[in-house]
Amino acid sequence: MTVTNAMRLLKQAGIEYDVAQYEVDEDDLSGVHAAAVMGIDPDMMFKTLVTRGEKKGLYVFCIPVAQDLDLKKCAHAVGEKKVEMIHVKELLPLTGYIRGGCSPVGMKKKYPTYIDETAQLFDRIYISAGQRGVSLIVDPVKLADYVEAQFRDVT
Repeated sequence: MTVTNAMRLLKQAGIEYDVAQYEVDEDDLSGVHAAAVMGIDPDMMFKTLVTRGEKKGLYVFCIPVAQDLDLKKCAHAVGEKKVEMIHVKELLPLTGYIRGGCSPVGMKKKYPTYIDETAQLFDRIYISAGQRGVSLIVDPVKLADYVEAQFRDVT
């Protein structure tokens, strides 16, 4: 197994995590599909989405894979009038990650990060390890502390 940058960073920070791997289906990169393949509750698996605000720049949101971002709630959470998803072609240059492998850990720059409040219902959640087909299983509170995220209702 390849050790990803997200894994190295969490290890350096002393944050315990486990790794789960699954077979990637290039025709279905959805987190719901990944959760089904791994046999886990999709409410425990979080996808990482990047948005742009009208005034203050980029924001990162981690939400359950079966949910959609509520852009109005997101804008309110970050103090913007409006936020919108960045275009997929911007993802790699802005974060260092590709679609289906975007992690809140180890992005090129530190962006304000928000994790859907439902993460707190679980002792551990699944997030991308920064590579398609590889997930980290981590304590959501420790993850939030590490990436300086706030828990908010954003779905």
